[in-house]
Parts: sequence; structure tokens; C-alpha cells
Amino acid sequence: MMKVRDLMSTNVEAASNQDSLSNVASKMQSKNVGSVPVVENGQVVGMITDRDIATRGLTNGTEDNVSNVMSQNVVTISPDASAEEAAALMSQNQIRRLPVVENGNLVGMLALGDLAVQQKSDQSAGGALSQISENQTR
Repeated sequence: MMKVRDLMSTNVEAASNQDSLSNVASKMQSKNVGSVPVVENGQVVGMITDRDIATRGLTNGTEDNVSNVMSQNVVTISPDASAEEAAALMSQNQIRRLPVVENGNLVGMLALGDLAVQQKSDQSAGGALSQISENQTR
């Protein structure tokens, strides 16, 4: 059984909740990612996506910092969880990325695409993507 640890990215760019939106957007651009975990003292306190910046940040007409536009109550997963558990969690919560947390600290990120690469997880990832996409178009 494939574990999250075997599939996750470990070179994770993180933001502080005091970072400016332009700083976070630059991080996203340099890493070619659409979301960044927000970390304080090693612990995940939020997530910010390119969509958060566009819909919540830029529409305010001011240069907000991350804490004003990030999503809170972030769903995380352990590196020892199975790929199937990760796919189920993504599907259940309608998310495409999971911060991987061990002993309270961010150790990686798992994207839906990471699951799809693994042949045994391909069906789980495909099912999760179908459910996520279906519910977001409603």
C-alpha cells in the first residue's frame, strides 16, 4: 500500500500570515503552484490560493496581507496515511491539495496529481477528481 510519504512533495514553499499578497503571488509564480500553505512556527494555520488572491484580495481595493484572505480550518493528512485515505479525504472535502503534517509541523504537500501518477491510486484519484469537479460546477 502506497503511503502519502512516498507521493508528497517535500520542497514546499510556505507563507506567513503577515506576508503581502504580492509576495505570495510571487512565490506561487516562482514555484508554478496555485496554492501555498500559511505556516506559523512550523504549524499550518491556513491555505492561500491564487483564487483567494483574485477573489478576496484584489476585490477589496487594498493591498491586504495573507491573514485577511487565507482559508482557515485547513484539512491536513499524516505522511503515514495511505494514498486511498488521501483520495477519500480530498473527495470528501472537495479539495485538490493536502498539507502533510507530522508532529504538528508541515513536512510536505500532496496534490491530486501526485495520486494520479501512482497506478494503484489512479482510480481513487480519478474518482476524487470527478467528485471535486462535479460539485464545483454546481
